Amino acid sequence: MEGNSPLRPQDFPALKNDTFLRAARGEETEYTPVWCMRQAGRYLPEFRETRAAQDFFATCRSPKMCCELTLQPLRRFPLDAAIIFSDILVVPQALGMEVVMVPGKGPTFPEPLKEVEDLLKLRQKVDVLEELGYVFQAITLTRHSLEGKVPLIGFSGAPWTLMSYMIEGGGSNTMAKAKRWLYRHPEASQRLLQLLRDIIVEYLVGQVAAGAQALQLFESHAGHLGPEQFREFALPHIRDIAKRVKNKLQAEALPLVPMRADGSSCYPPREPGSLCPVCTQGEDRGAGEEDARGVRDPALHRQPGPRAVSRHEP
Repeated sequence: MEGNSPLRPQDFPALKNDTFLRAARGEETEYTPVWCMRQAGRYLPEFRETRAAQDFFATCRSPKMCCELTLQPLRRFPLDAAIIFSDILVVPQALGMEVVMVPGKGPTFPEPLKEVEDLLKLRQKVDVLEELGYVFQAITLTRHSLEGKVPLIGFSGAPWTLMSYMIEGGGSNTMAKAKRWLYRHPEASQRLLQLLRDIIVEYLVGQVAAGAQALQLFESHAGHLGPEQFREFALPHIRDIAKRVKNKLQAEALPLVPMRADGSSCYPPREPGSLCPVCTQGEDRGAGEEDARGVRDPALHRQPGPRAVSRHEP
């Protein structure tokens, strides 16, 4: 990791384009704001050239490299926001897990969580500033380097999405191993989700302290859960993160930045008056509509015991 940045999270340049932030607060805007995820930079030759210089996670740990990669799309397109170059899997790394980026395969955990006893291998107390300070440095450096052109977005993966990576050992089309944990080890699953939740709260608040002007919580794997599992293992932690982040921002006299949860099918089937608790703007999307019509999670049929028979079609 690089040395401490000489720039401090203060005296940032005045913001010149607040369209994205106004939209995130639900205010009227002259047009729909546009911004690009870091993945969108892969088609840029300068992105590929910069990324080819070193390992992916070494890049994530370099504030200067993260700043450069964050700024590259803005040099080509009139975007309305920037999102810091990083990865959601830096959180499992902070817990002591090894994650490597394998060409042609993607992020891989050489030693994923297989048994409940493997939870003992994780750090139970994480110094977020010590383990993830490089992300905060990148945010501060990038916020200054933007010179107020557009706001800067910080982010984290949500607990269930991170848990599924940690158990699957990488990407998966079914998340069968991770869902098996939910059915067979519900208490251990909740302990892991709570551990991740606590770190995520500190991590997101630290990003705001470093200069992030909006936050996103990515529950990218929510679509793999049925409605009942979503309500038990995902939604409560999303709500708790939103509440605790807001409370800590207020307690530490930090800006109450817009924050929302995003993901593929990030919401359970619609219920009267149901809305995602951390959305500051956006539509009330239903998810798992097939489940709502009576299709059961295939993983459920392979689970023994009362938790299997207690899951009924709606």
